[in-house]
Amino acid sequence: MSRRPLLFLDIDGPLHPYATLSGTCPEEYITIDLPTEARRPSAAAGPRSYVRPGTMWLNPAHGPALLALGFELCWASTWMGDANRWIGPVLGLPPLPFVDFGDALLRERPDGVHWKSAPLVAHAGGRPFAWVDDEQTDADNAHIAATHRAESLLYHVNPRIGLRHEDFTALAEFSAGGQRAIEERQQTVPVAL
Repeated sequence: MSRRPLLFLDIDGPLHPYATLSGTCPEEYITIDLPTEARRPSAAAGPRSYVRPGTMWLNPAHGPALLALGFELCWASTWMGDANRWIGPVLGLPPLPFVDFGDALLRERPDGVHWKSAPLVAHAGGRPFAWVDDEQTDADNAHIAATHRAESLLYHVNPRIGLRHEDFTALAEFSAGGQRAIEERQQTVPVAL
């Protein structure tokens, strides 16, 4: 098992800035026209009524930048495992683990906590993590602070602009601190003789 902190990565918003004000492909991004097959999620990746976009904008430089951050990368998106087929290769990413949201997928909670929050905490299993998304709220911060015993960073990305250089800098700083926290915790655990 990896000792690195986890990076839970959403796609629509952080990697695909779907809400650009111009409605056109941003600089440094490429346009990906997805086939019909990719637009309909697999049975394990979403309700039948959910349809993905036909066109996406992705920045191929994001893959190497993400790999250099020092995290164990993990998809945290409605794309789930389908991200390894349709998104990862465009970014130059190897197949990544993903959070299986199961019954929580796209189901709003009455307490205002995002439907991803509890599954992310469960998937982290006590490890430090950063969650990069465009939908977290104060309710998610409170929920994760109350239910997750390790460090966490809920990193909001504006879906109009996607991930930028300063975002990678902030994530790298958290990764370095999360790695130190893991090592310090392991050093304080008594060893049974």
